[in-house]
Amino acid sequence: MSQHIFRTIPSVNKLLESPELSPLTGMYPRQLIVDTVREVLENIRQAFTGKTDVPQPDRIQLPFSDISHFQKEAKGAEDLTQLQTVDISPQRICQLVRVSLQQKLCGIEHAINATGIILHTGLGRAPLTDKAAKQLEHTLKSYCTLEIERFTGRRGSRYHSIEQLICMITGAESAFVVNNNAAAVLLTLDTVAKNKEVIVSRSQLVEIGGSFRMPDVMTRSGALLVEVGTTNKTYLSDYSNAITEHTGLILKVHQSNFKIVGFTESVDIKDLVSLGQTRTIPIAYDLGSGALIDLQKFGLPHEPTVQEAIKAGVDIVTFSTDKLLGGPQGGIIAGKKKWVDLLKKNPLTRALRVGKLTIAALEATLRLYLEEDLALQEIPTLKIILAPLGVVEERGKRLRDIIHQETKISLSSSLIDGVSEMGGGTLPGETVPTKLVSLHSEKIPAEELATQLRGNTPPIFARIEQGRVLLDMRTVYDTEVDTIATALEKISSGFIRNKSADYADKEDK
Repeated sequence: MSQHIFRTIPSVNKLLESPELSPLTGMYPRQLIVDTVREVLENIRQAFTGKTDVPQPDRIQLPFSDISHFQKEAKGAEDLTQLQTVDISPQRICQLVRVSLQQKLCGIEHAINATGIILHTGLGRAPLTDKAAKQLEHTLKSYCTLEIERFTGRRGSRYHSIEQLICMITGAESAFVVNNNAAAVLLTLDTVAKNKEVIVSRSQLVEIGGSFRMPDVMTRSGALLVEVGTTNKTYLSDYSNAITEHTGLILKVHQSNFKIVGFTESVDIKDLVSLGQTRTIPIAYDLGSGALIDLQKFGLPHEPTVQEAIKAGVDIVTFSTDKLLGGPQGGIIAGKKKWVDLLKKNPLTRALRVGKLTIAALEATLRLYLEEDLALQEIPTLKIILAPLGVVEERGKRLRDIIHQETKISLSSSLIDGVSEMGGGTLPGETVPTKLVSLHSEKIPAEELATQLRGNTPPIFARIEQGRVLLDMRTVYDTEVDTIATALEKISSGFIRNKSADYADKEDK
């Protein structure tokens, strides 16, 4: 049967000359179109020969209208007559080619985050402020004063302005920026403790995103790890007893992406600083999430701030700029001038340095922190976290009401209670109350509805629970409500056109 069906599969040339594909020659390179057509046809042949389970690392992966449909239809055909009814028309194949081309060249684009994960790593973590976006636009379109002194015309430091801002906000003596917090920790270890011992509590040997583990970072830096205490309890005496003539650093790592609760004990940073001063050992504090405002006064759990660490006398503090700080991706190293200046001279600093776009966006973000109220009003991450539940509810009601008016099929929607998560390795286990628009249809499976939402322009990312698609309105902007409603209306209308005949056939059978 498969040989017969293979003869009915359109040729590459026929597909390239079809009215569905011929317009694409002005949008994509011809060779790319040809290669994609061949890949799609080969995937269809594999489906009919039952070889789609064979790993094909170099072969394209197609979305919801994919090759699996051909495989299911082929397996379900009991004889040649039924097999001949499988749709392998040029129109259907061209649709797969179009989707495949879009998927191959799909880059970073605007997306709507309806998942409720506030610092969603997959969706770029912290959105930037309007001021940062404008600063980026000005920097992109023209030359800029990256490494030049405006008034003298001499060569300057790219970190001068941003260092002043960090020091004013945190109270640090000196500071500079690298490309992320892992780089900040690596540079600290390589500079201060290469070939020396670094004392760390066992409870703080964390693993961050992408399977990067603190012990591995230490090994790469040339530092020698010395574990003290137990998983749940570490005392000041554990640190003190571990100090030898080979000790180069005591490192405290904030548990920003997990919690240890119950029978626990840890050492306050002030006590570690006192120990370090007594034994002449520098203290480094990896804060991770980079809080510059005490969120506890807004009803959230206490998250150690950079200012608290600097005030405690820590020598080197490292933290992220794209988490609670709400800026672009980066890592800040701040602290005492003696140690920060030493880090600046490390040859690795050039390899880990940031470019003009990161500096521009981060400067604009940090300026807002000079006035705390301004930061709370304008930094999107903080606004999302602290938005009153009533505001989130009103946003949800507006979307629910539009859905009731616009959708053309039985798509039921309701507003229900839920919780949003911080994400991004920040405030582990803590949630914020939210409102969810719950979508359910007897005709469109939840998985397919979620897939088609992601296929929208811009893509809309939601979550699925108990057969329902949930849109978390805390992470949706006011300006995105109408976009989501329009996408749902299009999905509903398109589903009727494309699927009604299939459902009618099934009911007849």
